[in-house]
Formats: sequence, C-alpha cells, structure tokens
Amino acid sequence: MRIQPRQQLLEVWRAVARTCYPGDSWQWGGRDQRNSISDAEQILCLMGPATQITTFKVDLPDETAEDVLDAVAALGDSVEIPQLLIQVLTQYFQAYTDESGAPVFSGGSYFSAGAQEPTPEQLTLNVVDSYSVSIRLALASIGFVRVFRNVVRRDALRRAVEELESLASQRLTAAMLGLLRSFAVNTFDVSSEYGQNLCRMVNQRQLTMRQVVDDLQRELREIKAGLRDLTVGIGQVTDLDNENKLFECGWSWGIIAGAPRIEVGAQQVPQPDGVAEPLPYLYFTVVALDCIQDLFSDRTRILGLLDDEQQTLARALQIRWDLTQSYWSRIARFGRGTWPLESMPWRTTDGFESDYLTLLIASIMINDLASRRASTSDLQRVAELLRELGARARITRRPLPRDPAVSLHQPGFELVLEGSEALGGQRLTWYLADFAPQLLKQTLRVAGLLRDIPTRGRTIALADQIWEGHLLRRRMAGGPAAQLWDQPSQIYEDLKPGGDQPSWYYTERVVSCLVAAADLVAGPPLPSPVLADLAGDLLAEADHLFDQELLSVSAEAGPSMGTALQTVRATLRRAHETRSELPGTAAVLAMDVLRDLRRLASARLDASGTA
Repeated sequence: MRIQPRQQLLEVWRAVARTCYPGDSWQWGGRDQRNSISDAEQILCLMGPATQITTFKVDLPDETAEDVLDAVAALGDSVEIPQLLIQVLTQYFQAYTDESGAPVFSGGSYFSAGAQEPTPEQLTLNVVDSYSVSIRLALASIGFVRVFRNVVRRDALRRAVEELESLASQRLTAAMLGLLRSFAVNTFDVSSEYGQNLCRMVNQRQLTMRQVVDDLQRELREIKAGLRDLTVGIGQVTDLDNENKLFECGWSWGIIAGAPRIEVGAQQVPQPDGVAEPLPYLYFTVVALDCIQDLFSDRTRILGLLDDEQQTLARALQIRWDLTQSYWSRIARFGRGTWPLESMPWRTTDGFESDYLTLLIASIMINDLASRRASTSDLQRVAELLRELGARARITRRPLPRDPAVSLHQPGFELVLEGSEALGGQRLTWYLADFAPQLLKQTLRVAGLLRDIPTRGRTIALADQIWEGHLLRRRMAGGPAAQLWDQPSQIYEDLKPGGDQPSWYYTERVVSCLVAAADLVAGPPLPSPVLADLAGDLLAEADHLFDQELLSVSAEAGPSMGTALQTVRATLRRAHETRSELPGTAAVLAMDVLRDLRRLASARLDASGTA
C-alpha cells in the first residue's frame, strides 16, 4: 500500500494543530459556519486517530510517541495536550447545550433552502448526522477520560475530567434517543410509484410483477416479523402483513413527526417533537448504521463506556441495525444472476437515481458481508463494482468537458428533506459531497475482507489510485490550512476554488479513511497457499535432515556442536509455529535451518576426515 497512513495522519495533525490553535485559544469554524456537526468533525480529526490507533494515543503522557508530539507541538507537550483536549471537548459539549441543559443537535449552516435562506426555526431542526457524529465524539471522549484519569493527581483537573465525562454521557444518551425516534418504516402499495420503482430496480430477470412481489415477500419475511416487534421510539407499523404492500426501513433525516417519547428511567432527557416524514434516506441510514456499530465495538465493551440505561438503548438500536442492514443487503443482492446493485445507478423508491446512492447501498452490503463471512466471489463482485464507480465518478478516469459526473464532487448529491417545511420557509436540502473518501473507505474495507491474494492486490491498487490520483491532489496547497481539505478545483478545472478555510466535513472523512488504512496495515498479511505449500516442503526436508544430524553426532561432540544444534532446533520450532499465519517467513526460516545443517554436516565430515 502506498497510502502510508501514519505519515499522512501526522501531516494532518500538524496542519490541524497549526490551523486550530494559532495562539492561546482554540479556533472553531472553517469553510462552513459553526454548527453541531462541523465542530464535532473538526475535533474528531484529532480524537478519531487518538482513540482508534494505539500509536497515536495521547491519553497517557509517558507513552505518547515522539513523532506524535512533534506533529502537534503547537498544542503543547505530552502533559499539556490531554489537558487542552479536555478543555476543547468541554467547550464543544457546553456550546451545544441549551439554557435548560438539553443537548442541541441542529444542522445549522449545513441546511440549504435553494435561493432562499432557511428560517431561524429551520436552522434549529435536529438532524441524524448530528446524532451520529455526536455518538462517535461522545464515545471517544468518555474513553479518553477513562484512561487519562488514571494519571490525574490535581483536584481541579480531576473535576474537569468528571465534568467532561458527565457532559459527554448526557449527549450520548440524547443522541441515542434521537436515533431511535428517527427510525422509519415506510409501507406502500405494489401499484404505487414507490412499489413500481422498487420492483423495477430489483427485477433483473424480467419476471412478471407478481413473481417479483412474491419473491420479495418471501425474501423479506423474517425482517417484516422483526419490524412488527419494534415498540421503542416508533409508532405502530401498519400494513406489514398485507401481501399487496411492500416496505422499506432505515433512518429519516430527523425525528419522525409523531414519534413517541421514550422512557429512560431516572434521567430527564428532553425529547423534542419531530417534523420529518417517515421516509428512509440512504445517506442518513448509512451514517446511523456506522455510529451504532461503535456502540457495541470491542473498545466500548472493554472500557465500559455505556451505563445501564445506555446499554438498554444500544440493544434497541442494535435490533434496528440488524434489520436495516439485512433489508438493504438482501434488496441489493436480490434474485439470481446480476445483482440489482450492479445495475447502476441505483434508483430509490421515490425515483431519484445516482452513483452516490449505489455507493451508499454498497457500503451497507459490505457491512453485511463482513458480519457473515461472505464468499470470495461475492467480495470480488463488490470490488469490481467499486472499481467501476471510481471510473464513472471520474476519480480514476479523466473527466470530459462539462462532465455531469463532476457534480458528485461539487456541489454534491442533493437530498430533499421532506417535512422540513413544517416550520415555515422552503423545504430544506442537504448536499452530499464526500463521494471520493466514501469510495476509498469502502475499497479499504473490501480489501481487508478479501482472502484472494490477486484480487486483494488489485483492490489495494485501486485504493492507492483513489488516494494518489484524487484525494492528495485535492489538499489545500497554501495558507495556514495547507495539507487539509478541500480544493476539488485543482482536479476539475470547471469548479470554483473553495477559499482558504478548511472543510472539516471533508477533512474528517479523509482522516476516517486513513484510520481505516491503518487498520488494514496493522492486520496480519494474507497467507499464501503457494507459500504455505513451499514452507511445508522445506520444513519436511529440514526436519528429516535435522533428525539425521542428531543421529550422526557422537556423544563426544564438543560444546560448539551442541550449541549449534540447539540454535537449529529453536529456529526450526519458530518456523513450524509461524507456518500457518506467515508462510513466507516460515519458508525463510526453514531455508536458514537447511543452510545451517549443511554447514554442520560439512564440519562434521571435515572433522572425521582429519581424524
């Protein structure tokens, strides 16, 4: 892999420290005006790697790596850095808490309303993206202070740590409640526009409409049964038993209108009314699925980041995670032969179609394939699909003049937020401009799942191509935000320059890709069957020659001969132990043993001849 995630992350950290802490106070904001999402993305550029990559941790001053300290020297030394992060995180959680003490999850400046400005009331609407990023930041913050408090000695600093943990836990609970109340199940008639669009999308074998509907009902029977049992944070789901109706499930853009409040024990957590229509959005479904996965990760469990009430909410979210992931994965792979997902671009039930939607569906399916240990052939098909998406989006291919694919990168794919007009003003829209980092992240995930060496090599080569040929070229070249993102005009000449302020929206997604690349590099290499066979043959010969040498050595052999045989025995043992996971290393060790045995045999023969 040519991405070199550690070096790239150190460069990003150096730029973040220079941009955000130019003097003695943290500078919030970037290309977009401050909001609860952008500010969280800004601090996650540091907190993400610091809590997910062991060699980047800064929560134990004595164990902070020297190159990490050098990269963030602008933030202070190994003792000052965690204290500054506590201050910055506390500022964030306090800034997005209202006068009553309730966490705020508004979209703010990320909302658009066409030619008009969103009304002040619309800017305060809660949005699933804020719930998602808040869960990630809260988990990172709680885990950070759980480790750092072990080295805290001063009472004032201990109180600051406790305050931060309390604020993060309160926001975590509120975000989980928001996600539960934003879950949507949409049922519709087979003959409706929604039903017709779904059937056309999944019908790759030109079956009759009745056959498609019957096959869908059979395929989704278990998911329907699971959705019927949902009660927490969702109104009564009707018509699921009607064989003439189809359905879809996932997350809307915000709290569903009429969503019931959720009992959370002793805590009094404000639960605002929602206005969103009960319509699943693929983008918000994907970001919800990603953050829910963090709630039951190994790190969350080992550090005990969730309290009892949060564990109850997490179980309710996990049920939705399982059902939603299974639904979309089955829809994407429905039928025999060509997958609906491979018939690009993907078309949603409301008639919108885009390669961005194809990528979102692919990301859900990759999660599902990872959880059920998918076959090599399925992963190869997904890898080829990602390769084609890179070409269609003009990431791995040169754009044409006035190429419509360029709009995927700026301004991005537009979502219309149904129900947002309920508070006055025009219906709000939400732009998605992260196609390239999303494609890179999914490519890295597929590479990590592949067990076929040639396909894995080609997939890693695609990841390198996306990184070197596209994302690196979009970094800002000058000014205080140099080495951060985003300047797509440096690739696509028809686009306008994005200014001299960094886009935390884009930068945080690239950082997430680099963390995924680090995870891939940190894993064990893929064992080669060819090398395993070679190592087995070499070890068989080495074992036999070693036994012969032991049989030939006389009892009067000197200490040097005994020491040499002990060394050979130890090397042979290591070769056997590493053969299954590192067959190439085992083969090299076996060849070392064969070489040493040859020398011992020659020395013994020379000694006997001299005698």
